[in-house]
Amino acid sequence: MIHPGLCSLTLGHLPPAEVVGLCAKAGLTHIEWWGKRHVPPGDVDRAREVSDLTSDAGLAISTYGSYYRAGVSEGDGLSFDDVFRTALALGAPAIRVWAGTKGSETCTEQGRAAVVADTLRIAKLCAAEGVGLVFEYHAGTLTDTNASAAAFADEVEHSSVSFGWQVRTGASVHENLAGLRAMLPRLATMHVFNWSKSPEGEYVRHPLGEGADEWRGYLEVASEAGRDLVALLEFVRGDTVVQLEEDARVLRGLLCG
Repeated sequence: MIHPGLCSLTLGHLPPAEVVGLCAKAGLTHIEWWGKRHVPPGDVDRAREVSDLTSDAGLAISTYGSYYRAGVSEGDGLSFDDVFRTALALGAPAIRVWAGTKGSETCTEQGRAAVVADTLRIAKLCAAEGVGLVFEYHAGTLTDTNASAAAFADEVEHSSVSFGWQVRTGASVHENLAGLRAMLPRLATMHVFNWSKSPEGEYVRHPLGEGADEWRGYLEVASEAGRDLVALLEFVRGDTVVQLEEDARVLRGLLCG
């Protein structure tokens, strides 16, 4: 089953209590809590408060949306220990992390090795507490292409490691489907949005309904994973509540067949 959810970053300008209320009103069941403002790393008291808000509303937490970048963040002042303690206080079953700060074409062999080594280190820590790691499938990291993401997944093979797939804006539907199919054995979440690129190279947001046919195909492929996944709405047009509610309606309709 694929559950409909929300990246709280989408409503980053609102406090957690309002995010919870709007998520429930929109018929979404899961939340990925944003680690920059809603639940900052190291603030375990806030994490416990947000955990209670979420469960009291009958919602589930899919992931703690951290900005920990494997192989890099420890040296930049973001301790995984702070991220981990916060995720545990939040009650998150998994922590979203990033595969370094370099894309596959610019990352050196040494840099890639550092990302892999740090991933295996923190995966071991997470496994001891039954927490997963979900790697952001994103440009500017080692998951920036289908080939690099698949190779990286093999390099960090671990029971605690999975991936959060998202479309590559500008790539063809065929390319995106190929990347999704390759990641099915390790898929945990999907970030759902509808963007395009302008001729000037700027990202333009659109209502999810305008991309419903494309997303129907992605969700049908994801369902082949044969286990529970979460499809998380992100970056709705204008960051408005009205658009969130409309996109949530579309997403729930797609998931219902």
